[in-house]
Amino acid sequence: MTAIFTPCNSESHAASIEFGHAFQPIIDVAAHRIVSYEALIRGAHGEAASQVFSSVAPEDMHRFDAAGRVEAIRLAAQLGIGCDLNLNLLPQSLLLSSSSIDSMLDAAAECGLPVRRLVIEVTEGEMIHDHARFSQLINVYRRAGLKVSIDDFGSGYSSLNLLAELQPDQIKMDMALIRGIESNGPRQAIVRAIASVCIDLGIDLMAEGVETLDEFQWLRGEGIQLFQGYLFAKPSFTSLPPAQFPD
Repeated sequence: MTAIFTPCNSESHAASIEFGHAFQPIIDVAAHRIVSYEALIRGAHGEAASQVFSSVAPEDMHRFDAAGRVEAIRLAAQLGIGCDLNLNLLPQSLLLSSSSIDSMLDAAAECGLPVRRLVIEVTEGEMIHDHARFSQLINVYRRAGLKVSIDDFGSGYSSLNLLAELQPDQIKMDMALIRGIESNGPRQAIVRAIASVCIDLGIDLMAEGVETLDEFQWLRGEGIQLFQGYLFAKPSFTSLPPAQFPD
């Protein structure tokens, strides 16, 4: 199932952009259940998100960003989602206009999805020029039940500043920290430090991009219980896929 995005100026770029979403489960291994699905934007033929966004003109980027979340909500509702839904947000979209969130909440209301089931993911690597202003704006929606996650945590230089300003509900550790962690002492030390901070601040910590049983077993041994990755399920375009839970 795909949607069509029409640019403001069709003469300067492609007349339209066809896109869809794949869904990948996020699991709680302690509770042995799927707690959320992340909506991953893709091209009409499965192209990666980076390829889709590269076809969007800069002046259309924030409108496309908002349209993507609306379509993801509608598709998830059609597929019968019964848990949380993680949706990506370009931070500058919110700084430019609150309508980038309002349109998403309107779509959720139309589809019967409670706000408390929506999780906004902000990628740490994306530049947020004004952390305090962004936090002020997003907190208006958090008071209504919206949850916030920092994606790719540890991938950039502003991790701690963003963490202090935003105080998210959830952190998703960058997969570069996860890869081969069972045999990498420095990465193990960093992950232990992140886990300790999350415990102190009451933040849920997730390991994403987990691909091997060795990675999973080391992380699980450190008390991490939220996971996402190919080890558990690959993204699906046509369904909300089940997850495989390691023994």
